[in-house]
Amino acid sequence: MTDGGAVTAVSSNSTYSFTKPNRGSITLLAGLGVEGDVHAGVTVKHRSRMAQDPTWPNLRQVHLIHEELFAEVGAAGFDVTPGDLGENITTRGLDLLALPTGTLLHIGAAAVVEVTGLRNPCVQIDAFREGLLKQVVGRDASGNLVRKAGIMGVVREGGTVRPGDPIRAELPAGPHRPLDRV
Repeated sequence: MTDGGAVTAVSSNSTYSFTKPNRGSITLLAGLGVEGDVHAGVTVKHRSRMAQDPTWPNLRQVHLIHEELFAEVGAAGFDVTPGDLGENITTRGLDLLALPTGTLLHIGAAAVVEVTGLRNPCVQIDAFREGLLKQVVGRDASGNLVRKAGIMGVVREGGTVRPGDPIRAELPAGPHRPLDRV
């Protein structure tokens, strides 16, 4: 297990909306996601994926994003705060994008989220702030696509999550698989 970071904000929304209001706490439910959140469930809840096949498993029960991204896009002139990009858990001090698939994130006293992949940023980000999509999707020096809008996971162990809670990452047995979009 590696030392991680901390939760800086938690957010949820019971209706489809790009942003999610901050809460004092959220409850993670094993196998489902965030209690009362529109994206909670065993099968896929994102509208574009439901249109393709509503029976797909929900690998996007919880969306986590690193608060450090807000400073990065802020330097480019974009004001983004916790919950604005639709995440459930905003973190600090943990390199979410570098985690391998299958990492277990121990959050607070009891919750465990298994990392399933990267959030695939979509045009809704530009509808929120024109030009922001180019800040969260780019190319590395080798020309590979880089997605920076956070990671997705499924709840393995339920529990309450609050701002200030610690996050510890338990890496899976190797060889590690890098994150891909889910």
